[in-house]
Amino acid sequence: MTKWLEKTLGEVTSFMKKGIPPKYTVEESEKTIRVLNQKCNRNFEISYSESRLHDCEKKIVPADKMLRAGDVLINSTGIGTAGRVAQVVEVKGPTTIDGHMILLRPSEELNPIYYGYAVKAFQSQIEGLAEGSTGQTEINRMRLQDEVIIKYPKDKLVQENIGRFLSNIDDKIKTNTEINKNLEEQAQAILTSFFIDFSQFGGTVPDDWKQGTLQDIANFSNGYAFKSKELLNTSEPNCYQVFKQGHINRGGGFNSSGTKSWYPISKSSALSKYVLHKGDVLMAMTDMKDNVAILGNTALMAVDDQYIVNQRVGLLRSNGYKSTSYAYIYLLTNSLNFLKDLRSRANSGVQVNLSSSEIKDSSVWIANDEVNEEFNALTEPLLSMIMTNDIENQKLIDLRDTLLPKLMSGELDVSNINL
Repeated sequence: MTKWLEKTLGEVTSFMKKGIPPKYTVEESEKTIRVLNQKCNRNFEISYSESRLHDCEKKIVPADKMLRAGDVLINSTGIGTAGRVAQVVEVKGPTTIDGHMILLRPSEELNPIYYGYAVKAFQSQIEGLAEGSTGQTEINRMRLQDEVIIKYPKDKLVQENIGRFLSNIDDKIKTNTEINKNLEEQAQAILTSFFIDFSQFGGTVPDDWKQGTLQDIANFSNGYAFKSKELLNTSEPNCYQVFKQGHINRGGGFNSSGTKSWYPISKSSALSKYVLHKGDVLMAMTDMKDNVAILGNTALMAVDDQYIVNQRVGLLRSNGYKSTSYAYIYLLTNSLNFLKDLRSRANSGVQVNLSSSEIKDSSVWIANDEVNEEFNALTEPLLSMIMTNDIENQKLIDLRDTLLPKLMSGELDVSNINL
């Protein structure tokens, strides 16, 4: 029988420090390193797309704050992001973190992968350690060390088995995500050949096409303005999941690990037009002025009647005009030229916002029925595979998140499973 121990997070952590106040630069050189920030911490993974460069000539980074594979990062500040946990699987060149993140390394008694999932299991509690005003909260590191209790098997081989069991699930999610990326690139290449450079038609627009607007081929509506107090933070029976901007990936696509909120179906009788259907296209209508990342990007809904759309997300539903379908709308709205034009017409303030009228008035080429049917036949199977993988990823995420606390408490024993 495997013996389990309990210690505070501080007792099983050999290193816990905040990052550096960086000296940023825009040019990469031998004297620069990458700096991760809160926006790089997504879904228990690290994204380098939001990182910036630090000039080591102006400020030396201590060696112990250079990231290593297996390090665990926690957002120490941020509205809605403080307490978010991620583990570094691999380090892509010299990298550190800024002062809005906390770096943790396990002691020798814990397997690093097990340690990462153990911390992740307490993310909700860690988020609750944020203190301060509504405008600026910060994780209390003393409470982080003393109040989070880690339970673990004494046998490191059992720890490794549990960590591998969970990481296998995450590896499958990553594989599906990579497959989707490839499928999306194929579909975008078809869009380009048909509607961007017209190479499918000898490089010129066919005479019987017309230039119209997005509202000619899609019905548009804004999401519903839910009150935060109406939303549930945990899943319950007979609820819709609320589709928010966090469900839209940078560059387009559905993020099944997006912001989690639920709304009771029993209260939704007057909100049927906001309930999402398979093939609906969802557009991000708001972004930060100093870092536009997802404005105008869209996600493709993969299921029927499971989500309800929140405000600041635009719903585009194909009306079938000239045999156009969701495939054209989704791929077009994530194409570079379309996004560049749409973002140029956004209202700029503290935030950047897209108006309903500007979205609906976006210019589109409308082909004849025969061409659109050919385009649909080529692209819809690719998008169907993407939606299938999105559904599988959601099931895998739900499985992982259900098993995580049970595995970390010893309720489930995988020590004898051959992984």
